[in-house]
Amino acid sequence: MYTYQYPRPALTVDCAFFCKSNNVLYVLLIQRANSPFQNMWAFPGGFVDMDEDIEVAAYRELKEETGFVGFGLEQFRTYGAVDRDPRGRTVSIVYTGTMMSDELPVVKGEDDAKQAKWQAVEKLSPLAFDHDLIMSDLLKLLQI
Repeated sequence: MYTYQYPRPALTVDCAFFCKSNNVLYVLLIQRANSPFQNMWAFPGGFVDMDEDIEVAAYRELKEETGFVGFGLEQFRTYGAVDRDPRGRTVSIVYTGTMMSDELPVVKGEDDAKQAKWQAVEKLSPLAFDHDLIMSDLLKLLQI
């Protein structure tokens, strides 16, 4: 087996899932239970396992942290600024999805999420990591 003699970045996935309900756009966020950015809001996400497909990791993290399942995700963009994660060099592949519903689906914080909830996009407080940048880029895509 060949190994490289230089460090490699960690790979993560983040899931930005939106729901339009009663003419209000909501995004599904988790409140982080652990450092870094403990107690701040962020997109559900986490590290990709070594033997795991990236898309499978996105669905796994979304389900583990929010209990939310059953809707399609598609790859949006990759974010890899050197300082995006204080734990070390981390590259994240962001997945996104949207739905419309008369009622917001039930979610709950699980795994390493203190809580999960749908938050109105127009009333967001600052997000953890580089998720404010990601949100801005997503809203441009959604033309909002």
